[in-house]
Amino acid sequence: MKFSGKNVLVTGAASGIGRAVAKTLANYGLKVWINYRSRPQEADSLKDEIEKSGGVAAVIKFDVSDEDAFVEGIKTIFSSDGELSYLVNNAGITNDKLAIRMKKEDFTKVIDINLTSAFIGCREALKIMSKQRFGSVVNISSIVGETGNAGQVNYSASKGGLIAMSKSFAQEGSARGIRFNCVTPGFIATEMTEKLSDSVKEQYTSKIPLKRFGNPKDIAEAVAFLLSDSSAYITGEVLKVNGGMYM
Repeated sequence: MKFSGKNVLVTGAASGIGRAVAKTLANYGLKVWINYRSRPQEADSLKDEIEKSGGVAAVIKFDVSDEDAFVEGIKTIFSSDGELSYLVNNAGITNDKLAIRMKKEDFTKVIDINLTSAFIGCREALKIMSKQRFGSVVNISSIVGETGNAGQVNYSASKGGLIAMSKSFAQEGSARGIRFNCVTPGFIATEMTEKLSDSVKEQYTSKIPLKRFGNPKDIAEAVAFLLSDSSAYITGEVLKVNGGMYM
């Protein structure tokens, strides 16, 4: 795949899907800014891994839910590289429980980290990319943002909101050639899904036509495609990567 830009910021890149996205984009020749909040060792090891493979990476620490910190982080990247070509809003959390037991704080914390932070990132990226008249953003949503899921009212709302927000940003950015798209992963083998019991994993696997959980690399390649010049005529879209679980 071809990339006209030179660098990318991946939020929540120290582990899981974000880590796979960072490694994949580095392999395609982009300088990857590895954002993390609380896992410095994992972030540093990812940087070392990328550099040993011949790639270029930098580590940048900030909490995506802290607006001032996020804004300063993007300013740091622009000051260093003179551009911000691509952004992947990947950082997110879960706080699962049935709605009748969910406190307002349980809801708003997930919204703040999963959705509001992505808004901040998209807004600040749009400012820079508008001046460049070039850029591409991918927001990592989820299958439950399309289908809903019992026990995940907060998470589903945050991920469904990402889809609608991405479409709105796509309309605002299109006049300047800036694209916004979403990837909606299904069940992916990460630390998050490892917490599920074997019986729950079997229950979900039985509903997946491809009969397996995906792996982070599946998501990373989808993200790379939507960022790259190969998808230059695609914006405001949702790419489902779920093994056929939701078509």
